[in-house]
Amino acid sequence: MSQRKKSPARRQGYRFPTAVADSAGAHCSQVAEVPPAAHQGSVWGRRRVLLLNSTYEPLTALPMRRAVIMLMCGKADVVHDDPSGPVIHSAHRTIVVPSVIRLRTFVRVPYRARIPMTRAALMHRDRFRCAYCGQKADTVDHVVPRSRGGEHSWENCVAACSSCNHRKADRTLAELGWSLHAVPMPPKGQHWRLLSSVKELDPAWVRYLGEGAA
Repeated sequence: MSQRKKSPARRQGYRFPTAVADSAGAHCSQVAEVPPAAHQGSVWGRRRVLLLNSTYEPLTALPMRRAVIMLMCGKADVVHDDPSGPVIHSAHRTIVVPSVIRLRTFVRVPYRARIPMTRAALMHRDRFRCAYCGQKADTVDHVVPRSRGGEHSWENCVAACSSCNHRKADRTLAELGWSLHAVPMPPKGQHWRLLSSVKELDPAWVRYLGEGAA
């Protein structure tokens, strides 16, 4: 029995945008001139560059080396320069690593309805403010405690400050007489997949990530 051939996007899953970056240098003679992360200090490991689809839809945050390879191979163009960014020198070119780049050709991303809940995404959803007192949040709280049957879900988790989290403990809001400022809901929009994986955002990215990044 013959097996149905999977599409490239399905084979790679949602990591398809990253796979595009990985394969961008497959036929690029300049790739070897971009020094590997291990030999360039910690900035190579920390720095990320926002990758946009050709339609300006945010796709993923690329490691700096992958972003440079895509630019050198003509797979992407610079959208937002970073004058203070690291400078990469090759035998033929000098590139200032940008903040945002954009694919020259459109990539179709597999649709997934529900955004995975991570601590980073939840903090962005609640704008880093405690759902109970409105002060700066530094932890995550289950509205209905796990010990009382509460789920670890978008609908039952909120950002909270350490003080409120400690005072609430394993009690319910009704027992405390507390109320939420807003009903916790799952966020919607493709850019939330990026927000779920990035803790600190480059300020230059905000305009491309919608309201969730504000």
